Formats: sequence, structure tokens, C-alpha cells
Amino acid sequence: MSELHARLAEYTGRLEALAAELGLDYHPVNFDLVPNNFMVEIAVYGLPVRMRHWSFGVRYIHQLVRQHMGHSRIFEVMFPGDPCNAFMLEQNSLAENTLVTAHVLGHADFAKNNQLFARFMDMAGGHILEQSAGRAHRLERALTAHGQEAVEAVLDAALALEPHIDVDQPLHRPLYPAFMAPPTEPPPDVFRDRFARLPGEAAPPPTAGPVQRSPLPPQPERDLLWFIAHYAPELEEWERDIFLAVREEAYYFHPIFACQIMNEGWASYWHARLLREANFLPHELYLAAIKSHSDVVRPYASGQQLALSLNPYHLGFSMWEHIIDQHGLAKAREIVRDEDDFGFIRNYLDQELADKLDLFVYETRKDGETKIASRDIHAIREAILAPKYNYGAPTVMVQQVGADGSLDLRHDYLHDGRGLDLQQAERVMEYVTRIWRRPVSLHTVDFRGVVRVLPARKVGF
Repeated sequence: MSELHARLAEYTGRLEALAAELGLDYHPVNFDLVPNNFMVEIAVYGLPVRMRHWSFGVRYIHQLVRQHMGHSRIFEVMFPGDPCNAFMLEQNSLAENTLVTAHVLGHADFAKNNQLFARFMDMAGGHILEQSAGRAHRLERALTAHGQEAVEAVLDAALALEPHIDVDQPLHRPLYPAFMAPPTEPPPDVFRDRFARLPGEAAPPPTAGPVQRSPLPPQPERDLLWFIAHYAPELEEWERDIFLAVREEAYYFHPIFACQIMNEGWASYWHARLLREANFLPHELYLAAIKSHSDVVRPYASGQQLALSLNPYHLGFSMWEHIIDQHGLAKAREIVRDEDDFGFIRNYLDQELADKLDLFVYETRKDGETKIASRDIHAIREAILAPKYNYGAPTVMVQQVGADGSLDLRHDYLHDGRGLDLQQAERVMEYVTRIWRRPVSLHTVDFRGVVRVLPARKVGF
């Protein structure tokens, strides 16, 4: 072990002891130092070992280009669970990795104590690295047995529908009942009851009507991955396994997506506080670490320039400092436990803080001119939250399966308040048709609000 690694291990142990003194409560954390190429792979695949697909290669190249241009730097990747697993760049300085260690401890505390994290971890399991490696192994067996083209077609469809789960439903849910429930007894009627008890007027015995099959689905279904996995007419078991594997990983990542601002802000608050109270850190290391902290939690723009992108670290950190200053740490811990980003932003981002952070809603005209549209707190909150609805995806539901097995999908554009990118939608429809193997149609609107029905072009293997 090098001297730098030994010093980092020492600081990690002492930071964990300090975190315990300050009341942080988390599952054990495994820290690993990894090279840059491995870190980039984790960032683009989402996991250290995951099912292989061409789209991850495209993301990998995109990430490398952004890094070379200086637009993206990955300090760490942390996977909540029991234990948590954190990967840090071995090229980071000692000061940077000391800050990252404190940041990860804040993440681990949030993941253990937030109810949304706890509920989804309970469903998806707290050992994501081992589970994803097992799925990758099963996929390799499918590649050997069925060939790359067939397996890739299934992954194309499953990953295209990855955000289309229903987070209000459990991960493991029963199939629909095959038959409709019999009609319920009518409510009691005093007059009819008395009439039936008259001599010779006994009520005729009830007659059972014909048993009717339930429509498919019995109500519009938002969980497209689940529905196709279980009801696609000719889906084989290995294909179903891929769809359900992608769905399970989407459940694991949902709380990370739904609590991003809260979670990154909480981790940033605690790394700043831990460093400030870690009197065992050398002064020069502390100053270097705080410089990195300032780079992480500042807006993207500097000086008097207006920022058109939201930095979740900056917003979350500022909100937690404001909340703890106004209401205390005990109240902050209640918020950690009970909220996701929707409740956090709507209930605790006030006009005073929005003005202090210079937040606004902007609009861009067709001629390219950008201007501030509103500084109203309600408009600001909804603009921040708009990309988070429905896992960031348009609300598309299974409306019905026809007698011929055709699949009818409906885009709830009234709820979404927007149309679809028709070119992208048509591509996804091609993927779905390959798997459904029957006609598939999608009812939506274009960007002008004109109703469109997209039939997928027939695609074979």
C-alpha cells in the first residue's frame, strides 16, 4: 500500500468515527480506488458489471469526448445497499478523495434513512452489484444459445422502455385475474326484503351468469416492461428474463433519480461539515478539499453570468443549509425520512431562497433569443420538477390487446402537456413490434398538438 493510500485509509476510519459522533447512521461502506477507464465504464453502464449492449458503447465514447473537452469529471460513484459500495478515482488527489469519502458517508446516511430508498431497496434487494453480475452471466448464456442478433433485439426493446415502469406498483406483482369477478349482491332493499318474506313469495334462487374473461388489460397499464414480459404472445423464457432484469434495475435506480437534489445536497452538506470538524486533517489538505467543495456546489456559471442549467449539488446544499439554519437538524432529518424531490422542492424551496440563488424560469424563442419568463416561486418549482415526472419519460399506457393480439398503446399527452418526438417514437415502436410480434399502434400528438396514430413498420429478425 502506498503512503497516499495508507493516509486515505487512516482519514476514512477517522471520518467514519466522526460521522458516528455527529449522528450519521448508515450501512457499512466498501471503498474502492479504481482507474479512470473503469470509472467511466461504471458511469455509462450504470453498474460495474451489467448486460452488454451497443448503446453503452455509444455513451462511453460520448463520456470520453466530454471529459477531453473538460465538461465532465467523475469523482465517485456510490451504490446504496447493505453494504454500500463506493468507487473513487485513484488519480484523484488525497484531498479530493478525502472529500469524496465524507460525501459518500452522507449518501449512505440518506439511503438508509429515506423511506423511498428503504421501500425500493426492500423490493429490489440491497446487493445490486452481485445481482447485476448474475443477470449479465445469464445474458452471456443467452448470447451463446440464441445469437447476438436475437438477444440484441430483445435488449433494444427492453432498454428503450427502461423508464416505463409503474413505481406505484410493487416490483413483484401478481398477474391479472383471468376472469371477471361475479357481480356483487345489490344493497339491501327494505321493501323487497319484506315482499320476499310474504307467504308464497320466496325470492327465486340466484342464477349464475356466464363466466366472462377479463379484458386485457383490465385497466390502462403504465408498466410496459412488466406487461410485455408477461403478456407478449410468443415471448420465450430467456426473453422474459431480460425484460424483468431491466425492470428490476429500473426499480433499484428509481429512488436515486427521484431524490437526486435532496440526496446530493445532503451528501454535500455532510462532507462540508465533516471536513470542517475533522481537526485531524492537515491544514493544507483541508484547504484543498474545501476548494474542491466550492467547485462542486457552485452554479455552473460564474461571476455575474446567468446559469441556464441547474446544478443539483448547489441547489440541494443551499436548501439543506437554509432548512437547518431555520428549523434545526432534527427537522432536516424528518424531511430526509419522509420526502422525495417533489415534496422537498414544493415544501421547502421558498421565494427568499430562490431570490438569493437567483433562480428563474426562462424561455427560448424560435429566433434563438433567450429571456427570463418568470421569477415566481410556483413557476420555478414546477420547472425544476417537470423533468422528474414519470421517471422522466412520457406517460404511455397499454390501452388494450385486440382479439387478433394487436397491441394498442396510448400516450397520455393531456397529462404530460406535450407531444412526442415522432422520429424517436417510431424507432421505439419498431423495437416493441419485434418483441410483441403482432401489430402495434401508438396514439399520441405531435409537437403542434395534432393527433397522430403511429403504426410500427414491420420488422423481422
